[in-house]
Amino acid sequence: MPPFAERLQRGLEDENMHRALERFAPSWRQSRQALFEATAAEYGSDYSFVALRQRLRAAKDEAIAHQQELVARFKEQATAAGAVVYEARSAEDANRYIYELCRRKGITLVVKSKTMVSEEIELNHYLEERGIKAVETDLGEWVAQLDHERPSHMVMPIIHKTRQQVGEVLSRATGREISRENVAEQVAVIRREHRQAFLTAGMGISGANALIAESGTVMLNTNEGNGRMVTSLPPVHVVLAGYDKLLPTFADAMTQIRLLARSATGQPMTSYTTFITGPDRPGKEVHIVLLDNGRSAMRADPRFKEALRCIRCAACANICPPYQQVGGHAFGYIYSGAIGLVVTPFHHGLEAAAGPQSLCVSCNACETVCPVEIPLPSLILDVRSRVVASEGLPWLKRLIFGVLARPRLFDLFTRLAALGQWPATRGTPYVRYRYLRLFEGLPGLRPLARLTRWRSLPAFARRPLRDRIGARANLAAARQEGRRPDEMTVCYFAGCMTDRLYPEMGEAVIQILERCGLRVVFPRAQHCCGLPALNSGDRQHGLAMARQTVRMLERALDESGADYIVCASTSCVVTLIQDYLRLFEDLQLQSWLNRTRALAGRIMDFTSFLLRVLVAQQRLPALRRLRPGETAPVVTYHDSCQSCNCLGLRTEARQVIRDVLGLELREMRDSDVCCGFGGSTSIEHPEIAERLLERKLRHAEETGATLLVSDNPGCLMHLRGGVDANGRPLRVLHLAQLVAEYLA
Repeated sequence: MPPFAERLQRGLEDENMHRALERFAPSWRQSRQALFEATAAEYGSDYSFVALRQRLRAAKDEAIAHQQELVARFKEQATAAGAVVYEARSAEDANRYIYELCRRKGITLVVKSKTMVSEEIELNHYLEERGIKAVETDLGEWVAQLDHERPSHMVMPIIHKTRQQVGEVLSRATGREISRENVAEQVAVIRREHRQAFLTAGMGISGANALIAESGTVMLNTNEGNGRMVTSLPPVHVVLAGYDKLLPTFADAMTQIRLLARSATGQPMTSYTTFITGPDRPGKEVHIVLLDNGRSAMRADPRFKEALRCIRCAACANICPPYQQVGGHAFGYIYSGAIGLVVTPFHHGLEAAAGPQSLCVSCNACETVCPVEIPLPSLILDVRSRVVASEGLPWLKRLIFGVLARPRLFDLFTRLAALGQWPATRGTPYVRYRYLRLFEGLPGLRPLARLTRWRSLPAFARRPLRDRIGARANLAAARQEGRRPDEMTVCYFAGCMTDRLYPEMGEAVIQILERCGLRVVFPRAQHCCGLPALNSGDRQHGLAMARQTVRMLERALDESGADYIVCASTSCVVTLIQDYLRLFEDLQLQSWLNRTRALAGRIMDFTSFLLRVLVAQQRLPALRRLRPGETAPVVTYHDSCQSCNCLGLRTEARQVIRDVLGLELREMRDSDVCCGFGGSTSIEHPEIAERLLERKLRHAEETGATLLVSDNPGCLMHLRGGVDANGRPLRVLHLAQLVAEYLA
């Protein structure tokens, strides 16, 4: 396996792969969604995606909890049907068993159906070193084998190759010219090449999509007929599968069938569904190798045992924005996509996952499509924190988070930075490349210049929001006697980006709340929620900031008597009401967990608060009319990842724009796909962030809108910076700023 940096560079340079993945992802999303909707419409809500995945999750959780009993049941039933079941503790153990079986039987040629477990244990290499030829018979797997590559996708192993590249590989392998354009000719060649191998191989090796405990049955789901040839023609059939493939019953297997193909390729079901219970004829041998290789360690981990639910559909890869830019060879090790980042440390060691996990932008899209509800984003962050614990943080991050965790030091730093940034900003709200070019030769500024070639960075505000709030910081005044019965007090948590970089966003929020008759308090002790550190795997500083924030909010509620805590940064809201709970639970800090749960019920994002409280209670004042000569803007909306994937906000902002403000909203393509910010990921991997940003802004411009709106300061920083650096004709606003502009 080449080093991660080399794999990443290859992925970035492979434009064919990039285009293929970007074509596939939208069509897959549409097909998948249409199929699940059609199934639910025809058969009822019990067959909706939500209902089906709840059932399969329950079945997989039962299998994980009762693994020993199910293994015993499966072995008993499979053995009674004539199969031999062997439990392998490690990759070496499994490889040795299969090799010894070949040696005893005098087998020198093995045909294989697609099995990711054999890739996991590097079986082909092991056998070939010992004089046994292993032939992949899955079309994509064979092409990858001929080209000395690993699969780049768990379901579509050569999605990174064009038909021209496939034709070149086949021509080189067969020694004759094969068409670079005619796919049918290429498939016919592969079929002919494999025919002799099927007829002469002494062993067929397959994987398993499920192992059904109640009957000892192996279930295979494939789209090519080679799977049935491999499992039926050779006199010895070896099934290679992990313990995670166990399911209690046939009914559970049927649920998996209903989810697998729809999730993997957007098909109603795979072309071939095969059930094997023991040998199919006299003299045939069936050996089932049950592999551990780190699965017991995963099962023993209270958090990571959830990853054992995986059915290897690769939906998490199909929807992943960075994966579409670099492919599976970079975004993974053996297993690719989000699940690959999670399981790799257990199968191949933490060092194998250290590089690829840095590509995750924490957009949470993978969790929304996972057919067994694996909390992939939080597990990836757990891997990241283990990498940091093992290897440490880069010195710059360590310095930044050390300052960020100390509110007074951070306040001093940002004020000094605001005074000293003029050479890079020239008094504008941006750090621009054209201002930095003169200093690009200086070692300390070279990385900054590199980052601003494609995205201007925000300047520190000369007067942060905390300096503009006036008496709103007087929490005790909010508890004054004689408050009107209908008067509501809101504690506004701005977040560090709004406070220090975009105070005008915070002023818009406060203006709206006060125009609606609410009393607004701004606790001056508020600081960063800790999201940057937590997303970078730095739990030490993240925990310190989490505790600071919980204490501050508790005190603010107690002193002001506020009814709600409102925040206009959905990333901060997710951190406060979701990430803190996982953090305190993982660290077994029960008292902090209880305190956070009590706070979470009072916290609302700005968009939800606007609709569910201000509009619902008819508190919103009349909107101003257009001025003479003024034209209402055409708006397009970008769904921030935390808003739609974590908080489930899909229609709320659109209701505000269309129904409350009465503006024309034009939907952009893939409005809910990550813009590429991803916190520090856009700094560590700017090539990926730039591509995602360019795609997002191109889609926004295609609508003809003049105004691009979102609800998350992180996204707005990224989008504004791209618009400014490239001179695009778009205004980029927070939803609160748009509403504030239309208040009478």
